[in-house]
Amino acid sequence: MAKTYGVGIMGAGNISAAYLRLAPLFKGLEVRAVADILPEAAKKRADEFGVAAQTPDELLKNSEIDVIVNLTIPATHYKVSSDIVSAGKHAYSEKPFVLTVEEGLALKKAADERGLKVGSAPDTFLGGAHQQAREIIDSGKLGKIMSGTTHVMSRGMEHWHPNPDFFFQPGGGPILDLGPYYITDLVHLLGPVKRLSAFTGSARAERIVSAEGPYKGTTIKVGTPTTIHGVLEFHSGAIITIGASWDVAAHGHHNIELYGTDGSIFVPDPNFFGGDLTTTGIEGIRTAVAPWTTRSASRTRTSTRKCRVPTTVALASPT
Repeated sequence: MAKTYGVGIMGAGNISAAYLRLAPLFKGLEVRAVADILPEAAKKRADEFGVAAQTPDELLKNSEIDVIVNLTIPATHYKVSSDIVSAGKHAYSEKPFVLTVEEGLALKKAADERGLKVGSAPDTFLGGAHQQAREIIDSGKLGKIMSGTTHVMSRGMEHWHPNPDFFFQPGGGPILDLGPYYITDLVHLLGPVKRLSAFTGSARAERIVSAEGPYKGTTIKVGTPTTIHGVLEFHSGAIITIGASWDVAAHGHHNIELYGTDGSIFVPDPNFFGGDLTTTGIEGIRTAVAPWTTRSASRTRTSTRKCRVPTTVALASPT
């Protein structure tokens, strides 16, 4: 009989509801407890979804928990994930995984020494639309991908998130918060990055929270760049321009555009699993790509074009 993994949620903030709501869609996983440094936050979320509320120490010591999902703020991801591994449990973290290469290597070493697994969002590149984009590129229909652009830009997180301060501190910003979706998809489609350059800036030294909630009307001091423009050179030879900003009221850029020697492809928002794909041939005429509709031994990556699922623990297959 297949093992059912007991899952604990560390951090009862805004995103925890999505994990708790969607976890039942996955075979072999059972969320059993939620913990937070604020006991009232853990209790509120636990009561909402019918699981146990615990302190962080209690969750780490809970023998019924095999995997802990780290939903704490980015600045504490490495420390909390290290504590999880030290407690003998697998760790899955929201992005960013850690804040430095050194932290990432240390966490991997600690997990390897204990025979444990560590992982991190995003997993949206596994969605049908992005897998289909990969197949189109790999088929050679577009020739060799030589260049492209990717953009993730908006007016900022303070307009919708009830407690957005951490987004504007070290470990936050548009590159470390939303950038992982876009960079991961580009690496999935094109292979590893060889080198990069970038310029950064911030339009405002302070942000005013306009989202509904206890912090509405308060001011946040910005401690990390909120606009980043860069160029990525891939080992494949592709050169990709990236724009990431929380200082943009509106723009007309597509999420990801890749330009090949024989055509182009327009990839949907990698913040989600699905979306609409469009390609062109060398003549430049845009054609919508029909989504995958079959499942076979050689193609298990069925399309989920209209599916909007946030990153969820990916230790088992969805039902």
